[in-house]
Amino acid sequence: MVENFEAKLSEYAHLLVEVGLNVQPGQTPSVESNVEYAALTRQCVSACYDCGARNVVTFYGDDFLTRESFLRADEAVFSEYPSYMKARIDWFLEQKSPRLSFTGSNPELLKGVDPARIQARRRASGPPTKAYFDALTANKFQWCVAAHPTLAWAEKAFPDKKGQDAIDALWDAIFSVCRITGDGKAVERWRQVVGTIARRAGALNEYQFKTLRYTNSLGTDLTVALPDNHLWLGGNEKSAAGVEFMANIPTEEIFTAPRRDGVNGRVYSALPLALDGNLVKDFYLDFKDGRIVDVHAGEGEEFLRRAIEVDEGARYLGEVALVACDSPIRNTGILFYETLFDENASCHLAFGQAYASCVKGGEDMGPEEQKAAGLNDSMTHVDFMVGTPDLSIVGTTRDGREIPVFVDGNFAF
Repeated sequence: MVENFEAKLSEYAHLLVEVGLNVQPGQTPSVESNVEYAALTRQCVSACYDCGARNVVTFYGDDFLTRESFLRADEAVFSEYPSYMKARIDWFLEQKSPRLSFTGSNPELLKGVDPARIQARRRASGPPTKAYFDALTANKFQWCVAAHPTLAWAEKAFPDKKGQDAIDALWDAIFSVCRITGDGKAVERWRQVVGTIARRAGALNEYQFKTLRYTNSLGTDLTVALPDNHLWLGGNEKSAAGVEFMANIPTEEIFTAPRRDGVNGRVYSALPLALDGNLVKDFYLDFKDGRIVDVHAGEGEEFLRRAIEVDEGARYLGEVALVACDSPIRNTGILFYETLFDENASCHLAFGQAYASCVKGGEDMGPEEQKAAGLNDSMTHVDFMVGTPDLSIVGTTRDGREIPVFVDGNFAF
């Protein structure tokens, strides 16, 4: 049993709404949830109204129904995107509604599903939702992703526990890394975290590195070029209306966009990647002039190859993120099998869509301008972990100076 659970759940809900979304009076936030998350969802909805929301629109999914659909629905379904769904997402874009979404599905939810169905669904949904997710990555409105345990996820993360014991263990872990104690002071604690992230991001922005070179004992030797006028972000971000919000809770990362055509070398994974309900383990990717030209995995290679074939942009990096090995999530020693957590336990990269906000003025650029600025465009965005305790990252400035950024897996400043 989780000690002081109700107080912690309430503190968590208010953290998500007040700091994650920072709902403003008169806004109409949407909450994308799951039937298993009802108790937390209800508290979040109430917290939105406490903040002065005009209305709150909630959508519930169901893992069982999702899997049944992928296994049994007519083949043609996966190449369609219903007009009512597009109308819904277009309405939220027009309203610039804050978006709270939860993660926590079974990491193996789609295991055994025909990968062609998964890929068809992704390709069909990509174009109709592109405008919405382009606006999200450009921070046109507030958004936040957070987590809620499910039985399947809990038993995957804690294989020595079953049932409620596993769920309780996962709740304890989530509360711990989200700095939730039940005393109602999580908002104050997160302000301190944001201050540290802001200081380091500011130092990186002052350097305006031309390249970063990653090396470690796994064999990683990767050089990543950064765009002119790139911005390192992390912690709090700002919407187009100037409202601060936190896109991920928890978060420990500082991130920017690489130059689309400026990545060369080989990078090895540091942790397994949960991809479409399948695990990809012990893999590396080779890059030439930004493009992934080869991949190899000890397990799940076919799923990784499919992931980089969603569209041409999936073969290029869209994000480079720095996370110290000595971080609260890494120090738990838990492999969460959930990107929201595992990416905050390790330096990571992402292939696919870049965040327009990572280049000065990028949010106001059109697609061609963003491309000219070095940003990648794709229907997908997949984070994979590359940080190890011996990772070295050396930044080279525009005038040729070499500055240690990471030494032995942690920030050098």
